[in-house]
Amino acid sequence: MPSAAICWLAAVVLFLIVEASTAALVSIWFVGGSLCAMIAALLGASIPVQLVIFVAVSALMLALLRPFLRNYIRPRIVRTNAARLIGREALVTEAIDNLRETGAVRLDGVLWTAKSDGGVPIAEGEHVTIVRLEGSKVYVSPVGAAVCAE
Repeated sequence: MPSAAICWLAAVVLFLIVEASTAALVSIWFVGGSLCAMIAALLGASIPVQLVIFVAVSALMLALLRPFLRNYIRPRIVRTNAARLIGREALVTEAIDNLRETGAVRLDGVLWTAKSDGGVPIAEGEHVTIVRLEGSKVYVSPVGAAVCAE
């Protein structure tokens, strides 16, 4: 095996190790370029031709595959389950009083333990907006009330 082919094989191994040690696509493009350059070396191509093949194949792989693979690697953040409740309106089914530790709201057929976000009591039958969740409790404010960002 020609010495240039051994060098390209070492480059393939090195780029694979670098890729395996990272969580992102960093050097996978160079693996393909190194493999093509190694094949060129085995077929007797000169060093400058091998370098051109390495750069060209690596650049082509980067340009064509990165946008495609990026969609599958980068997670899309989707609010799920209870986080979807924030900002929605609910009906107070039990008067909310933080001092007495009472209060409940019904949303989508589910009964939630509720606390007033501003500490003010809220009467049964009123509509409230869910401001945040802590554990299994929802913190609410009356509909139309100004909500302060934390």
